Amino acid sequence: MTDKPRVLFVCIHNAGRSQMAAGYARTLSGGAVEVRSGGSEPGNEINPVAIAVMAEDGIDISEGVPQLMTTEAVKDSDVVITMGCGDVCPIFPGKRYEDWDLTDPRGLPIDQVRPIRDDIKRRVEELLRELLPA
Repeated sequence: MTDKPRVLFVCIHNAGRSQMAAGYARTLSGGAVEVRSGGSEPGNEINPVAIAVMAEDGIDISEGVPQLMTTEAVKDSDVVITMGCGDVCPIFPGKRYEDWDLTDPRGLPIDQVRPIRDDIKRRVEELLRELLPA
C-alpha cells in the first residue's frame, strides 16, 4: 500500500452507492485517502435521491459524474470495494477486495435510501479506521 491509500468504489451505474461511499471517504478521511469511483455500466447522472440524502448529512455529491470503471483504476488502487457489480471487476494480486452487499437505491423513495446511506457511512468509517493510523 502507498503512503496515501487508494480506494476504488465500484457499483453498476456509478450513480448511487459508489458515489455516496466516495463522498463519505473523501470527507471523512480529510484527504488522507485517494478516492475513486466507477461503474461497470455507468449511468447518465447521479441519482437525485442519493444527492438529497447525502446533502442531509452535509456532503455534496451533486457535481459527480458517473465514470466507467477501468482496468487501470483497479490496478492503481490498494482497496477495491464492489457493490453489486458481480464478477466484472478485474482481479489483480496484492489488492484488497471487498464486496459490500447493499441495496441499489435506484428508483427508491428517500425514506428507503436513508438506511442505505447510513450503512454506507458505517462501512466507510470502519474502512478508514483500518486504513489510517490513529
